[in-house]
Amino acid sequence: MSVSRLRDIPGIGVDTIGAAADAAGDPDLLRLENLDTDLRPPQLALDITRAQVDADDANSYLPFAGQAGLRRAAAEHVGRMAGRSYDPATECVSVAGGLNGIVNVLLATVEPGREVVLTEPIYAGLINRVRLAGGVPRFVRSTPTSEGWQVDPDELAAAVGPATAAVLVMSPAMPSGVVLDERHWQALDEPVVRHGAWIVYDAAMERIRFDDRAPSHPASHPELAARTITVGSASKELRLIGWRVGWVVAPEPIMADIHLVGLSNVVCQVGIAQQAVASALDASGNGSDGVAEATRTWRQRCDRILDQLHDYPCVRPHGGWSLLIDTAELGLTAAEASDRLFRRGRVAATPMDGWGPTGGRYLRLVYANEPVERLADIGERFRAAL
Repeated sequence: MSVSRLRDIPGIGVDTIGAAADAAGDPDLLRLENLDTDLRPPQLALDITRAQVDADDANSYLPFAGQAGLRRAAAEHVGRMAGRSYDPATECVSVAGGLNGIVNVLLATVEPGREVVLTEPIYAGLINRVRLAGGVPRFVRSTPTSEGWQVDPDELAAAVGPATAAVLVMSPAMPSGVVLDERHWQALDEPVVRHGAWIVYDAAMERIRFDDRAPSHPASHPELAARTITVGSASKELRLIGWRVGWVVAPEPIMADIHLVGLSNVVCQVGIAQQAVASALDASGNGSDGVAEATRTWRQRCDRILDQLHDYPCVRPHGGWSLLIDTAELGLTAAEASDRLFRRGRVAATPMDGWGPTGGRYLRLVYANEPVERLADIGERFRAAL
């Protein structure tokens, strides 16, 4: 490795399994490795994207902070989730996808050597971005139970101390589907404020919940509102993966620094995509964005897998696009299980090596991209492979 900042940054595994699946060219291969979805984006967003191809002002770098319509829609969307208002001119910038927003926020808030608290297992891309920013991950374990994953609020709060720069949380989290709630925000109130830490809330999947409840947003707590930075994305809930549009909404004092990082990083977003995303976010206000219907479909697929694999150590997710299997209980590493499933069962699934201290014992199955009918024989495939 030629530069030190990459010393502790592994790959994410998804790229390797995805490339092998593409190379196989097997239409019978179950593609459970990558966070794609076959569910269509909102039709209005598709129509506006086509129209924007011919719009001169969409073929522009400007405005660098994002088009005014998108920033207004994003600020209003986050405001609905958090129960407060944000000024789109001073408290919102657009970014080139949610993870671009995450790295911009970390670079603006984390001094090298300071800690960033994360629950785990968690997406390796989030951990890697903490390290790229010079931060030190401090992990709080999500515990698998018969009812699904649980994070102890007191353990989460206890991880915040004088060395903490930020608490980076996602709910539902990828890949586990664990959901955080009011108990966690209440526990974080005192230590976050006392130590001057930030809550970086990755809201990419906040409405993809299987309990039919509304999102629980940390900025809804008055004590945390001034310390919460929300990073959102059109990729998951709105199914607009290839549009590469996200947003950061935060209190005005930190937003100038986040915008400065953005100017020094990706600079601007996809021009022809921004008005389409704005229209989809506006539709979210009246429930016509298709999120509820899509969530019901994803839950049906999740339930089909859990039913088919009831004899395997699956951990039930409370939302999101994926579930985990504890391969250590099968006497296998996740990499060994992934290899056997690929070769013997024609199932592409990603091992979680590098996805937190306990990640290496889990195999991830993404149910967002395979219709329920194609999942009907996944139990047979597992038995043939394992």
